[in-house]
Amino acid sequence: MFQRHLLAFGLLALTPVSALATNGYFQHGYGTISAGMAGTGTAFSQDSIAAATNPAGMAFVGSRMDLGLEVFSPRREYTVEGGNPAPPAGTFYLQPGTYESHRNGFLIPHFGYNRQVSDTTSLGLTIYANGGMNTEYPDTNGGPFYGGHTGVNLEQVFIAPTWSWKFADNQAIGFSPVIAYQRFEAKGLGNFAGFSADPSALTDRGVDDAWGYGFQIGWQGEVTDTLRAGVSWRSILEMDSFDKYQGLFAEQGGFDIPQLFNAGIAWSGLENQWWLLEAQHLRYDEINSIGNPLLPNLMTARLGDENGAGFGWNASTVVKLGWQWQQNDSQIWRAGVSYGEQPIPDSEVLFNILAPGVQEWHFTGGFTRQFSQQLEVSGALFYSPRKSVTGPNPLGPGQDIEISMYQIGAMASLGWSF
Repeated sequence: MFQRHLLAFGLLALTPVSALATNGYFQHGYGTISAGMAGTGTAFSQDSIAAATNPAGMAFVGSRMDLGLEVFSPRREYTVEGGNPAPPAGTFYLQPGTYESHRNGFLIPHFGYNRQVSDTTSLGLTIYANGGMNTEYPDTNGGPFYGGHTGVNLEQVFIAPTWSWKFADNQAIGFSPVIAYQRFEAKGLGNFAGFSADPSALTDRGVDDAWGYGFQIGWQGEVTDTLRAGVSWRSILEMDSFDKYQGLFAEQGGFDIPQLFNAGIAWSGLENQWWLLEAQHLRYDEINSIGNPLLPNLMTARLGDENGAGFGWNASTVVKLGWQWQQNDSQIWRAGVSYGEQPIPDSEVLFNILAPGVQEWHFTGGFTRQFSQQLEVSGALFYSPRKSVTGPNPLGPGQDIEISMYQIGAMASLGWSF
């Protein structure tokens, strides 16, 4: 029975799911329980999605299976002010006005399974997803870059088989080899052909996909009777190149997935409550296609070159605070808030019309209702208020571009213990 459920979900997870996720292009939290507490959970794991945050946490969740779905709505737009009615040669002015991306609703599934195979060891499998850099602008006034319908779409799925081991009372380590799959498509970028190492592989090539791999390790354990702690690290996920877009991304279509670090504590000193505090660090700047600036690279290393121009994203650190209250044996309530400085400098707004990952604050709430010892239902909501970044058009002196976004989302999941 389990094998059939796993196969069905695996096929679901590999179907197109897309969104512009909330911390850059990573989700603010993985799994309904974690998402309801602003993405915390490195030090305190409660379901089999735990491996997405800290593989060691699977040692503490017992034998269980979790299946969930997020409904996610990011609202993105850009505004252009100023211009030049007689632009000189070598400039690239955009049409003034405010323009909205048309794709505003997405579904993102997640799945986890964990089996306690001995008193000290568990084996599990977690499947979770990112979407990112997803936009679709209409061809109003020719589209953002005068190439008609314009946008990009990135979809990512992570498959993480996990081994966790309690090496002492309430102390565990975990290891997940991570298999990653991603799909990408770009439209409407034809007017950048003169800056591309391979204009035939720059835009409007349809969907391309790539597989890759890496690993994640972690520790979680009890420090005192009321204090837990945890840390985890995921390596860079080395991905195959997007061959259809080797004239867009640096390193001939390279688009590796950056490494990340999680560290947190969880305190239970108040009756029936947990307070969780943690930090997450995302190294976008280490990936050339993401971290390289548009300029001066665009003038010295073309799009697609080894050190070619990119989106100019900085590394990002996110601080998260979560709270959980066990109201009674069958009801749990959750809330959380997180803040992370968005990764896009104001000098990089032109290219990031395609990928306005500017969110900073996230406010969340959630619950779990226990219907029996085996069955529970969890839900979560989140809101990320509008954030804008304004900067100059580097190819159009005197023109300013503002990119902005706000987000809302809801998530629900079922958990079975056995």
